[in-house]
Amino acid sequence: MPIEVGSEAPDFVLKDQNNQEVRLRDFRGRKAVLLVFYPLTFSRRCQGELTEIRDNLAEYANDRVQVLTVSVDSVYSHKVWAGQENFDFPLLADFWPHGEVARAYDVFDDERGIANRGTFLVDTDGTVVYAEMNGPGEARDQSAWRTALAALGPRSAAG
Repeated sequence: MPIEVGSEAPDFVLKDQNNQEVRLRDFRGRKAVLLVFYPLTFSRRCQGELTEIRDNLAEYANDRVQVLTVSVDSVYSHKVWAGQENFDFPLLADFWPHGEVARAYDVFDDERGIANRGTFLVDTDGTVVYAEMNGPGEARDQSAWRTALAALGPRSAAG
């Protein structure tokens, strides 16, 4: 089971596809974070989920929320995939120590060595306000993400 709603989100530092460090706590007080764990790059279902984010990016990355996606793949595979698919949002590498962040969120699949499909919405105070987990091969209902984001309240006039 993933960490529960109401829990403090475990902080982390991971590198994105551009080899830049991204720190969860850097968003505190500024933006909520939609944290999307996925099993592997270049896989069909993961590509579909991230394409949904790409095609509707303004809903997931704006003045009040930042989307961060995480898999156990390397920075290098993320770089190639982001270029091929035009993913213009952070793809974070939970590569080494292998799956450490996925473990912190209780979405790591020890048997397969990958992250399950965990999704978390972390508010500006660092509290998990939405949590779900689907296993590999189980599709997520991304409309639930929009519902959770809508519960954050209206966007500012600047957004």
